Amino acid sequence: MTATGVRDAGGVRGAPGGGPWWWESRRSAALDVCLAVASTAECVLEGIQFAEESRLPVAAGIVLGLLVGPVLLLRRRWPIVVVLVSIAVTPAELGALLGIVGLYTLAASDVPRRFTVLLAGMSVIGTLIITILKMQQDVASQEDFDPPWWFVPLVSVALGLVLTAPPVLLGLYVGARRRLVESLRERNDGLERELMLLAERAEERAEWARNEERTRIAREMHDVVAHRVSLMVVHAAALQAVALKDPEKASRNAGLVGDMGRQALTELREMLGVLRTGEGAGASVRVSDEPERLVAVASKVSRASQVPESAESAEGAAAAGDVLVEGAPGAVRARHAGGGPAAGRPEAEGEGPSLADVAGLVDQSRAAGTAVELSVEGEARAYGPGVEQTVFRVVQEALTNVHKHAPGARVRVRLAHREGEVAVQVENGPSERGAADAGLPSGGNGLVGMRERVTGLGGVFVSGATEAGGFRVSAVVPDGAES
Repeated sequence: MTATGVRDAGGVRGAPGGGPWWWESRRSAALDVCLAVASTAECVLEGIQFAEESRLPVAAGIVLGLLVGPVLLLRRRWPIVVVLVSIAVTPAELGALLGIVGLYTLAASDVPRRFTVLLAGMSVIGTLIITILKMQQDVASQEDFDPPWWFVPLVSVALGLVLTAPPVLLGLYVGARRRLVESLRERNDGLERELMLLAERAEERAEWARNEERTRIAREMHDVVAHRVSLMVVHAAALQAVALKDPEKASRNAGLVGDMGRQALTELREMLGVLRTGEGAGASVRVSDEPERLVAVASKVSRASQVPESAESAEGAAAAGDVLVEGAPGAVRARHAGGGPAAGRPEAEGEGPSLADVAGLVDQSRAAGTAVELSVEGEARAYGPGVEQTVFRVVQEALTNVHKHAPGARVRVRLAHREGEVAVQVENGPSERGAADAGLPSGGNGLVGMRERVTGLGGVFVSGATEAGGFRVSAVVPDGAES
């Protein structure tokens, strides 16, 4: 309904279940038709009486009643028109039902309150004037009835208020209640839409989290298993090369391959145990739904099943190059062999790989016949678990790529402790001529995984070929990165 009292029928007329024309339902139309018939009958009777009193033709009173009574059909569409018509026929004392229903509809509609007050006041004044004039004529015609002077005004005011105030007050109440219900319904619809949006966003976040965890789990399994399997393949190739020439060395290499295979199976079994849900997931690992435990489990198994270096592997390592830590060759190897923590950093049980385990990676690669040199710059200090695990995984994956794509190449691993950050660089030269290709497949996920790890902590990752024909992997991780 508009500000002038015209109800907006858009979206109602012709709608499924809607009523004809401006009615919202057939029930409303039937009610208005019944009220219009009753109003017409009343106006016709009162029109006949008015015509007789005014000495007019009876037909004129009937026609007036037939014209005024049906106006009530327009009360939902034009309530102001209905009230104005009822005020206009007040001198003829027509349309009592028309005025009452019209004032109720006007008060219940969305018409501005100033129009409601104005028209209600006009109706009261018109009723008051006509009642005073009518009662004065009646009192004057009765000689034996002499009421006090205030009797006629009091009765007139009371009659005007009785015919006007109840429908207006009831209409105001019904209109306020209707608007409250509509407001609550709109608010409920708004809340439902918001809940649907929140549910969709929650589903999107859950899907995003699932994808992130899948990627994270795949990255952990790739880093842990691929490195050890690549070493197995390298040792197997060496075993094939010396099987007939040096049976004793072939036997040792076969033992190393078996040990590494068992380590890989153990690590894979431990990680799969972490991923299981429900009871009875595994005897050695408690069931957990935290993918973060993958790092800790892999590191724990790796340290528990460390393959001891044979005498020949130690000689090969010495030929490949020295390990430099704080200017003392062999210092890192000594701490690694003893299982000690990094400088001043105690390792808690079940914690992930740390910088102290980098020397172990170098020793394993050297045992496989790769010439690896490790150098550490700056004063070693404790970092967050996430930082140390990321640096460890970068070195691990870089060495794995050397075994896959550059067999026989010399490798240099540089670890630098700087102010506010830790930097690592793994650079290998070109593959030696005549070196047998290990034939390891590559899925292209290694560099992607390293970049995701480093950038996830706010660091910088760069990789690419060198001018000498080798490959270089560099990463800088902030010291204060969240773990």
